[in-house]
Amino acid sequence: MTTVTTPTNFTELGLIAPLLARLTELNYKVPTPIQAQTIPRVLTGYDVIAGANTGSGKTAAFALPLLQHLHVEKSASHVGNEKGNYVTRLVLVPTRELAKQVADNIKSYSVHFNGAIKTLAIFGGVSINRQMQTLSGGADILVATPGRLLDLISNNAVKLDRVKTLVLDEADRMLSLGFADEIAELLALMPKKKQVLLFSATFPDQVTSFTQGLLNNPIEIQLQSADASTLVQRVFTVNKGQKTAVLEHLIKQYQWRQALIFVNSKNSCNHLADKLFKRGITAEVFHGDKAQGARSRVLDGFKNGELDVVIATDIAARGLDIAKLPVVINFDLPRSPADYMHRVGRSGRAGEVGLAISLIDHEDYHHFKVIEKKNKIWLEREQIEGFEADAALADFVEKPVARPAGHGKKKAK
Repeated sequence: MTTVTTPTNFTELGLIAPLLARLTELNYKVPTPIQAQTIPRVLTGYDVIAGANTGSGKTAAFALPLLQHLHVEKSASHVGNEKGNYVTRLVLVPTRELAKQVADNIKSYSVHFNGAIKTLAIFGGVSINRQMQTLSGGADILVATPGRLLDLISNNAVKLDRVKTLVLDEADRMLSLGFADEIAELLALMPKKKQVLLFSATFPDQVTSFTQGLLNNPIEIQLQSADASTLVQRVFTVNKGQKTAVLEHLIKQYQWRQALIFVNSKNSCNHLADKLFKRGITAEVFHGDKAQGARSRVLDGFKNGELDVVIATDIAARGLDIAKLPVVINFDLPRSPADYMHRVGRSGRAGEVGLAISLIDHEDYHHFKVIEKKNKIWLEREQIEGFEADAALADFVEKPVARPAGHGKKKAK
């Protein structure tokens, strides 16, 4: 683990003038801890494993040094200006929405390079022919989902044999069983000598073992905190079959500006939206069966404040940055303890105060205890006046000998 003195400004990180000017325009005043510890190491060429809470500024931590490296290369004897459908910096992400978001952020940081750096987002759900056309001439930075990237490679639309830096964003998901084969196939097409950067909010043991052969003497920077001071986590016990009524009560009583509600399946999204509509609450759904255009409209509407309630599967749990989102609600518990932290991290981002609520009935108790154990947290079980759970539910609560203070009262009114 590496620690350094936290710089008081971005100039101390060694960033060049065009990037510093843009950061000033974006009102970036002081580097976040992950930016302060990561950017200088990436600039000097180290492989990095970086772990930090969601909303901590991980995208800028890798995007800014990538842009600086490219600018230096392009300024020196046309290095980095090769013709052809090559990519020199590759960022792999698990979802379409994250690909677009990361690429948009990189483009925003690079505005003072006057179009000299070409950044593209590549993902499924849209025309591959159009993406093949945009890749003509290659790209300096390609942000891609693995499946669509492999499709483009099979069509000779892009080549990876000149990749100098590989970034795995949401690395725990990228190196899980769902993506491991695709990642291995892509790695075989890249040079063995390259800089590798891994960023995530969580690093399960199986991911850590996978990275041993992927990185060269990496610097490890771990800044995760399960008890972020800006995020309040609460757990309400309810009787089976009462979750929808409790959800209606919470939304109407607290009248949050916006709420993101997580369920575990596409059908559950639609079913819950229908039930809320009958109770006078309009909610949009966000899941993998929606066309990419429809997903983009929901996400853009939510980010712009045009939508109040969105019900989503875990495709919304990774990396999406929704400014000042007041509350995240786990209507269904996530199957993976790591996904719990990604879900709740949609609120309380970038120093904003946030709230994460989980609704659990007796069938959820044991699984929530696993979530707590894996994430090293313990939350007081609370009840809502008028919706008290049966006393028998207390049998499922095993309180530790000592627990953190300040987790709220047992009954919410």
